[in-house]
Amino acid sequence: MAMRTLRFGLWAALALWAALAPTAAVAQLQKVDLELILMVDGSGSVDDLEFTLQRQGYIQALSDPRVIEAIGIGPNRRIALAYVEWSGPLLQAEVAPWQAIATADDMAAFVRLLEQKPRLLYSGGTAVGAAISYGVAAILGNGFEARRQVIDVSGDGANRNGPPAELGRDQAVAQGMTVNGLPILEDEPGLAEYYERSVIGGPGAFSIPARSFKDFATAIRMKLIREIAGTESFEGTEVAGR
Repeated sequence: MAMRTLRFGLWAALALWAALAPTAAVAQLQKVDLELILMVDGSGSVDDLEFTLQRQGYIQALSDPRVIEAIGIGPNRRIALAYVEWSGPLLQAEVAPWQAIATADDMAAFVRLLEQKPRLLYSGGTAVGAAISYGVAAILGNGFEARRQVIDVSGDGANRNGPPAELGRDQAVAQGMTVNGLPILEDEPGLAEYYERSVIGGPGAFSIPARSFKDFATAIRMKLIREIAGTESFEGTEVAGR
């Protein structure tokens, strides 16, 4: 059963998938204020304790009433949300598929999937570029329509496998999407600068690093509220856990 949730694909085919997705989705699209896919690092460099802190960080952040309040700001008062864990170029595991989120009950149902699903990825490398390309294709074929489309990438290391992060980022930007970053600075010096230089891009793109996995919940809450509300009230890189 667990293997059914794994989404394997050659990164080289993602551009073709992205090109075909719009024609396959000409049917009625559900209007939302934001299409947001959370691409979360599940590579071997993330040990079981760090993985638990990371998953729990998302659970805590998504359950925060301030996140639900931010969703209510937009004209449609709903967003589309998906959660995917990634490692190597061929490894992306869909933990929570695309869902419309408008109420606290909607979010609670989404969060339950994060609470119930076990870890599916343990190795395979660190393919940031392939993760971003996966996010592009997933957004184009998700059945939703929004003015803003965001790929939210979190991880504890730079790209080491597959296409460079810049290639995935440029693909997203060419589609009018935004790539935001949440680098975890615990193990790799210069990761914040790498995310600024090579990962984030598109309208209003930003990065909020976390000092460690323990600071992850605070960083992701800050990031989610800013992404959902669409606010640009502060600029530059922020670091949670100062």
